[in-house]
Amino acid sequence: MAATPIAVVTGASSGIGAATARQLAAAGYRVVLTARRKDRIEALAAELTEAGHQATAYALDVTDRPAVDEFARAFRSLAVLVNNAGGALGADPVATGDPADWRQMYETNVIGTLNVTQALLPALTNSGDGTVVILSSTAALSSYEGGGGYVAAKHGEHVLAETLRLEIVGTPVRVIEIAPGMVRTEEFATTRFRGDTEKAAKVYAGVDAPLTADDVADTITWAVTRPSHVNIDLLVVRPRAQASNSKVHRTL
Repeated sequence: MAATPIAVVTGASSGIGAATARQLAAAGYRVVLTARRKDRIEALAAELTEAGHQATAYALDVTDRPAVDEFARAFRSLAVLVNNAGGALGADPVATGDPADWRQMYETNVIGTLNVTQALLPALTNSGDGTVVILSSTAALSSYEGGGGYVAAKHGEHVLAETLRLEIVGTPVRVIEIAPGMVRTEEFATTRFRGDTEKAAKVYAGVDAPLTADDVADTITWAVTRPSHVNIDLLVVRPRAQASNSKVHRTL
C-alpha cells in the first residue's frame, strides 16, 4: 500500500495558507502546517484531524535557518512544498519608505522561501515526484505606486522560482508559481497597514467580489494535482474586476 503523500504548507495559520492546507488535505495529502503562531496551526491541525484527514502542526519561523534545517531533518521524502509565508508592510512611496519594512519583506518573502526550499529540496527530489509551489503575486510581474518594497520582494520571489526551474530541469521536481491579484483575506491588508482596519477596508472598497483565500487555494491544489509531466510554470489569477495592479473597477 502506497504511503500517503506529504505536503508542507508554510504560513498556514490563516488566509491562503490555511485554505490551501484544508484543500490539500481534502485532496488526500497528509499536511504539515507551519507558521509562527503555534496556537493557530494546532487548532487547524485538530480541525482537519477531526474531519478525518491527516495533519500535523509545527511552529516555524521561515527566516530562522537553523530552525528550518532542524524541521527539514524529519523528511526523507516529500511530495509538495507550498511556500506561502510572506506578506506586505506599508504603502509608502520609495522616497519615504522605511528600509526596515523593505528588509523584513525581503527576509520573509524571499529568504524565507529560499531557506525552506533549499532545506526540503533533497526530500522533494527523493520522492521521485516532488512539487515546489511558490506563491508570489501580480506584484512580482508589474509595479504600482506605494508598493515598491513589496514589489521588489515579490520580484525576487518570482526570479527565485524561474531560476530554480532552469537549474533543476531533468530532476523529478516541478516548480510552480501562482501569482494572485487582489485577494481579500482577514489579515493581509490589516497587517500591511499595521492594524488600521479603515485603511485596509479602502483597498477593497467598491470592488465586486475580490478573490478569496479559497479561490487561490483551489488554484494551488489544481496546479499541484495535474499529472506529473504537466508543469504550470506561472499562473496569474485575478478577480474579474481587476484588469491590472493599477486598473480595478470600483462601484463607488
